[in-house]
Amino acid sequence: MSTLRFQALKETLNRKPLKITEPARRSEIFSSNVFNETVMRQFLTKEAFENVTEAMRTGKKIDRNVADHISTGMKEWAISKGVTHYTHWFQPLTGTTAEKHDSFFEPLSEGLAIEKFGGSQLVQQEPDASSFPSGGIRNTFEARGYTAWDPTSPAFIWGTTLCIPTIFVSYTGEALDNKTPLLRALQAVDNAATNVAKYFDKNVKKVNATLGWEQEYFLIDSALVASRPDITLTGRTLLGHSPAKGQQLDDHYFGSIPSRAISFMMDLEIECMKLGIPVKTRHNEVAPNQFELAPIFEEANLAVDHNSLIMDVMKKVGERHNLAVLMHEKPFAGINGSGKHNNWSLATDTGTNLLSPGSTPMKNLQFLTFFINTIKAVYDNEELLRACIASASNDHRLGANEAPPAIISVFIGSQLTKVLDELEKVTDGKLSPQEKTDLKLNVVGKIPEILRDNTDRNRTSSFAFTGNKFEFRAVGSLANCANAMTVLNSIVAKQLKDFKVEVDKLIKDKKMKKDDAIFNVLREYIKKSKKIRFEGDGYGEAWEKEAKKRGLSNNRTTPQALKAQVSKKTISLYKELEVMNKTEVEARHEIELEEYAMRIQIEGRILGDIARNHVIPTAIRYQNILIKNVTGLKAIYGEEYTRHAKEQLEIIESISAHIASINSNVNAMIEARKIANKIEDVEKKAFAYCDDIKPYFEEIRYHCDKLELLVDDELWPLTKYREMLFTK
Repeated sequence: MSTLRFQALKETLNRKPLKITEPARRSEIFSSNVFNETVMRQFLTKEAFENVTEAMRTGKKIDRNVADHISTGMKEWAISKGVTHYTHWFQPLTGTTAEKHDSFFEPLSEGLAIEKFGGSQLVQQEPDASSFPSGGIRNTFEARGYTAWDPTSPAFIWGTTLCIPTIFVSYTGEALDNKTPLLRALQAVDNAATNVAKYFDKNVKKVNATLGWEQEYFLIDSALVASRPDITLTGRTLLGHSPAKGQQLDDHYFGSIPSRAISFMMDLEIECMKLGIPVKTRHNEVAPNQFELAPIFEEANLAVDHNSLIMDVMKKVGERHNLAVLMHEKPFAGINGSGKHNNWSLATDTGTNLLSPGSTPMKNLQFLTFFINTIKAVYDNEELLRACIASASNDHRLGANEAPPAIISVFIGSQLTKVLDELEKVTDGKLSPQEKTDLKLNVVGKIPEILRDNTDRNRTSSFAFTGNKFEFRAVGSLANCANAMTVLNSIVAKQLKDFKVEVDKLIKDKKMKKDDAIFNVLREYIKKSKKIRFEGDGYGEAWEKEAKKRGLSNNRTTPQALKAQVSKKTISLYKELEVMNKTEVEARHEIELEEYAMRIQIEGRILGDIARNHVIPTAIRYQNILIKNVTGLKAIYGEEYTRHAKEQLEIIESISAHIASINSNVNAMIEARKIANKIEDVEKKAFAYCDDIKPYFEEIRYHCDKLELLVDDELWPLTKYREMLFTK
């Protein structure tokens, strides 16, 4: 009997939901562990408070002298809540978060000690950077890197540690993290969008990019996960036959949440409330044991920090409930994978969502300006958008089971398509009074009514407009949102800059009125970007052929997609906006290629190990049982034994054939790995792992999964899909 598998199942079936005591009102504990404005008013001097809040609003640097007052207040608040340590909490290029804890404790002479936390410790630290990915920015023996406080994202308490969100840069100033380029991109889109927004409202002084993410994940009992070496080490199943029942009945989606899952969610949401993460929605997702969590939208930098934080919090809360939280984009074959839809918009400091129509034609022209410019930005940079969501894990998800394909397209719905079709007919040059009236009353003026009745949704679109925001659906569940947000805000910033130049030129050179100039430029953008708009089903060869005809890219694999990261166009874009320099861009490209190759390498090693040390020995053991049975039949029936042992003999032959195929493919995969490992060029190595090694995975898996169906269930060592997906 497969001892570990059945012990894990027995343990899982005996679990009981943890009892979670909810606060009477969640609002009472919201942000209780966050150093927010309310806390700052209590623990900071007036000068220190004003300094911090101004830095939060405008990005102004904090005076070093004031930093000592801030750090003292922050320390006293933290200690009052039982905190003993502090850390600079940052996001290196590993895709996760990092932290090094230091104690407030500091000994003095004569056996005395104090709690100390100075301004210099708050503002900057020097962690060892040698083991973080740098893409060749610095030698490994040059360990110096700096973390610097980001006051726009408030400090928070997790456990007994004060966490201070920071950026992470090299000794020479290049960004070694995901936050630094994001902050630069947000500044770029703020400047560009503010300048355009002033066409419609002179009072606008700042525009914030907003983000509302949706985190999808699987919950699997920790004992079941521990019985699967592939999930333990890669986050996904490398083999396993699909169960007879999967998601085809759609009975899990939005269904009653299982008891253990709801207990986990309640516990998680309480922790989120304390950390100021405004979680709002929870529900079952499409696949069995798949769920979703979503907050109210926030300013993009804070939303990215909150998502990075919650991914860590989810795992730690899961441990309390004996549940493993799987965030891999495709942990199980044949059912839905997990995404992290990024709902993005732009909001002014005057309280206006620039992607939401208003009650007047002027407000709707403002909406159309930002709406059409965003579509144009996506059209001009669709390969870069594909690159920013590329990873070994997301490659498994894109184009399968309702996930968007690798082709980037924009879905806006049939009603808004008609609006753009009407705008496309605008006269070249100055508009006639009749045309202006028709546009404002019959086209632009009616947009709110159109959107109110337009409930279309396209689940296969990678970039969809959903009423008052764009939803970037292709982002993977494991991803750090910062990458997608850096790219999206950068390309929109560049597009808005170009738009303003064109409009101002028409106003100056052609003596056009502002509205005429805006309509003329928007008309050309609608024509140029029409190819990126797609209202149909994103699955299958039909769309691939159509996309190819339109000139859209279809970069199915990560190595192919990442080429766009280092194109002359991309480097020029980032340089112009001061988001990243060439060194930083090329470093990230190298890091992501290296990570891709390493992940495929690890998966190949694990798959070979499982196939040879778990699957083949089990198959041989069962085969020996069958051989013993056939030998017994021969002893009883003599030469006529084949009539009674026909099925057993066929199974024995099938097992032998599958074992032979598994062994030969594992051997071939190992040889291909040896060749790939000798390749020094990081891009060529990634392509070798993608094209020469990864194809063996499916072949090996096919034969392993066939053996799972043939071998006695009590002998099979690996926890099966039906057990992981349907054991609540």
